[in-house]
Amino acid sequence: MKKKLSFLERAAAVPHMVWAVMFIVAPLLFVAYFAFTDTNGSFTFSNVELLSSYSHIFLVSICFSLVATFFCLLIGYPLAFFMSRAKPSTQKLLTVLLMLPMWISLLIRTYSLMTLLDNGGLVNSLLTALGLDPIAMVGTGGAVILGMIYDFLPYMVLPIYTSMQKLDNRYLEAAADLGCTPLQTMLRVVLPLTVPGIISGITMVFVPSISTFYISQKLGGGNFDLIGDTIERQFKYPSTYHVGAAISLVMMILILISVAVMNRFSDEKGEMIV
Repeated sequence: MKKKLSFLERAAAVPHMVWAVMFIVAPLLFVAYFAFTDTNGSFTFSNVELLSSYSHIFLVSICFSLVATFFCLLIGYPLAFFMSRAKPSTQKLLTVLLMLPMWISLLIRTYSLMTLLDNGGLVNSLLTALGLDPIAMVGTGGAVILGMIYDFLPYMVLPIYTSMQKLDNRYLEAAADLGCTPLQTMLRVVLPLTVPGIISGITMVFVPSISTFYISQKLGGGNFDLIGDTIERQFKYPSTYHVGAAISLVMMILILISVAVMNRFSDEKGEMIV
């Protein structure tokens, strides 16, 4: 039986509801309106029909985001495990070091990375000093993915680290007593119990990766046109506002679906664990 909320509890929720309506629901409605109207305000499906010509951009954006999310998980999971097993003082230090780049604007971080990877940047300068040929990195897909990993890795590590901190050490001790090797303990005990953190991390990395545009512009050198770049370009000119709104609407639907599926999967895993 659900507990009936008191008047004060309902009143405390009002500011949050107003905020959600003003800054979440209302913008979504405006985007939907522009997506299904033309420049004269007449209802039309022409904007949605044009989306088929952007299928390649959607595919490339999804592929880049999936690759970046995979490498963030590959790097972030061992890092989160190491942090959770370290001494409390070391945990605090590593957490600060992990969050320190997040205190700097994403634009500055991306531009700094571009400076490092540029033809005359630090990396190629070191290669030249060692007598090696410089490598063209800016303007490649690898540079774009590297930028996503660099900018969004903390969003993968922190949820997993939080899940691992809540992990009862008695499970690990029981696994060791039953003869599990460290690898078996990781795969059969730690990994299943930290699935909710993994799902949260995947969601928090995939969503901003698929919608980013500044990273691809600077590190991609204009050679890659992702969804975020396309939306930004469409909203530069009033005549293409409606096409940009249609792309944004599809983008928001994809993000909402992915978040809903991942949250449901995380809830199911949580129920199984309990």
